[in-house]
Amino acid sequence: MEDSLRLLAVLAHPDDETLGTGGTFARYASEGVETYLITATRGERGWIGPPEENPGLHALGQIREQELAAAAQVLGIHQHILLDYIDGELAQAPAGDVIRQLVDYIRAIRPQVVITFDPFGVYGHPDHIAICQWATTAVHCAADPAYQAGTVPQPHSVAKLYYLATTQSDFDLYTQAFGELVMEIDGVPRWSVPWPRWAITTHLDTGAHQEQVWQAVFCHRSQLREYEKLLALPGEARAQLWRTGRYYRVFSRVPVNGPVEDDLFDGLRGAGTAV
Repeated sequence: MEDSLRLLAVLAHPDDETLGTGGTFARYASEGVETYLITATRGERGWIGPPEENPGLHALGQIREQELAAAAQVLGIHQHILLDYIDGELAQAPAGDVIRQLVDYIRAIRPQVVITFDPFGVYGHPDHIAICQWATTAVHCAADPAYQAGTVPQPHSVAKLYYLATTQSDFDLYTQAFGELVMEIDGVPRWSVPWPRWAITTHLDTGAHQEQVWQAVFCHRSQLREYEKLLALPGEARAQLWRTGRYYRVFSRVPVNGPVEDDLFDGLRGAGTAV
């Protein structure tokens, strides 16, 4: 296992793996990288149909869990792990418990690369922000021999940590399809937070895998009333949706070839992968 390349994404909801990182998963799976996904919630509050047809938290959670499994298979994800936290309440979960779980999984999987949301949660989503904070903490704790998480005591140092980086042009596409991305938290509106292009360290070419991402989108059938709006985008705009994966490199324990990368595993190929 030490000789294989492994990628772990730590995300909040079913469909994050597709809309946020679908092209990335598909690309690296096609290259033989072992890809892993941890999803913190079942997306139980993600009902978008008529309120009177809402099946309720438990039933919708079961539906979305099945949709997640189907999308993970389409994207070639080697293993997907579902935690047991409630959609919309992740930020109120006991931080220490979540971090301990994540540390155990990081130490068991031993990924060289971890990706998660950025500190702004893309558009201020509290669940996205919480999982970013906890995944970041867990990456550091997993490397600390003094940190005792639970069932996996052997420490593991992740070589590279990345945050999703969404640009203004990316948000423009989603705004064209869905309207303004805004949510209100405690009476305060939160809008999308774009990354300036000069701050983005990593641009992945995922264009060859766009059809695969669309297939994963269609696995999330409970959400299709919204996602079908993406199909209504003009052809060129639609083609841009998953053409590029963009990330901010938080840290790297290995030398990289320059300030801007085209590969999350830059610095990890060809010279042995145990870190």
